[in-house]
Amino acid sequence: MANSKLNPKKLLKTLLQLLVTCAALYLVLRKTDVAKLGGIIRNANPWYLLLSLLFFNISKVINAVRLNRFFRVIGIELSAMYNLKLYYLGMFYNLFLPGGVGGDGYKIYVLQKNHGLKMINVFHAVFWDRVSGIIALIFLSLMLLQPSSFALHFPQFVPYVWVVLIAIYPLARLLNKLFYKQFIEVFAITSVESLLIQIAQVISVFFILKALSQHTNTVDYLVIFLISTIATIIPITIGGAGAREITFFYLLGLIHLETNAGIALSLIFFAISALSSLAGILTRISHEKSVPEIEEGLQ
Repeated sequence: MANSKLNPKKLLKTLLQLLVTCAALYLVLRKTDVAKLGGIIRNANPWYLLLSLLFFNISKVINAVRLNRFFRVIGIELSAMYNLKLYYLGMFYNLFLPGGVGGDGYKIYVLQKNHGLKMINVFHAVFWDRVSGIIALIFLSLMLLQPSSFALHFPQFVPYVWVVLIAIYPLARLLNKLFYKQFIEVFAITSVESLLIQIAQVISVFFILKALSQHTNTVDYLVIFLISTIATIIPITIGGAGAREITFFYLLGLIHLETNAGIALSLIFFAISALSSLAGILTRISHEKSVPEIEEGLQ
């Protein structure tokens, strides 16, 4: 039986993440009209929020399909339903067990254990899946920057944005060929899927803006959302909470827009993420291990 004692390093990591999350939220909320913010959230149109929830989960289903494509390349054959369950369980671990194994670690361990592959091969599939998502995220962010207020406020950076836009996918393909050539055969299809994932999330955020009756500067809010998503990739907060809000607060201030709608959008998006992640506890993966056992296996 695995040792169930608390791991001091993981406990410290969790406490630090909690501290950073609380500090970021405190920094934002103390400069925000909390009463007005609460009113904006309370008056949100629930039908638009349901559409936002729908498109958020569409993005996650596409994400699971993309990840399964990488798994097949390394010889793991999973049914669509098993893979989707595994993906949602990973979402749950990412959000609710931030200092522990995490969603990616969970998937790596379970697949290695159940399919007998080397853990490093499963790691490569999960890692390149993440990289593919980040590349699409940066590409779409830069695309939306062009018609946004940022281009008007900082025109000197526009040429550099175009250079990155033109170069990003050729460079990504080169990196794929040099370091992850086993996945080069699915580069085109997974790149399209990655863009579809981010577009579905942008549509999800668009419906949150509609729910909040925010009808102006839509592109600005969408591009800040994408930039804030990049910020949440760094695991210094719990589920990205705090990092997204502080990104909205300062970037909206940078282009002289009112921040309450952006903070409300960010908090609602986190709530939608959390609600969707709860589906993970309803799933059951065969041969599933306890969290202490998984953490021990990953050490």
